[in-house]
Amino acid sequence: MDVVNVHERLLNAGPEDVGALLDSLAGDDDRLWPESHWPPMVLDRPLAVGATGGHGPVRYTVSAYVPGVWVRFTFRAPRGFHGFHEFTVLPVDGRRTVLRHTLAMHARGPARLTWPLAWGPFHDACLEDALDRAERACTGTVARPARWSPYVRLLWRLAAKRGS
Repeated sequence: MDVVNVHERLLNAGPEDVGALLDSLAGDDDRLWPESHWPPMVLDRPLAVGATGGHGPVRYTVSAYVPGVWVRFTFRAPRGFHGFHEFTVLPVDGRRTVLRHTLAMHARGPARLTWPLAWGPFHDACLEDALDRAERACTGTVARPARWSPYVRLLWRLAAKRGS
């Protein structure tokens, strides 16, 4: 199964400011990843090509990085995830920038089932939370905050019970 999943947000901020959020990923002052609700993004060294890590059970390697512009992570786990996810900073003009996240993968084996049932809904909620965090960092507020679907809330409750 092929999966292409895109989330983006038009931010009222210049590309330098949005690029700085991108560059903070997995650092001590990460201002993009929504770690208050999701497992933190952790890398074995500062953001750079070759750094490895992930968030929760999702593991990846930084396969490309242009500071302030673009970072691509190639999946290593979970089993059946063959592809990448990436953040891209796209200037609109000097005062507005699109922050885009793209996930592209071939889901094989168990991922053909786990992606649509769990990983996909969690991914969508996490990315919208990240874009809310980016908007808040750039403007001080979020015009239309993301809301978790009832299904994502149910998945979280089930995951919490399984972990206890």
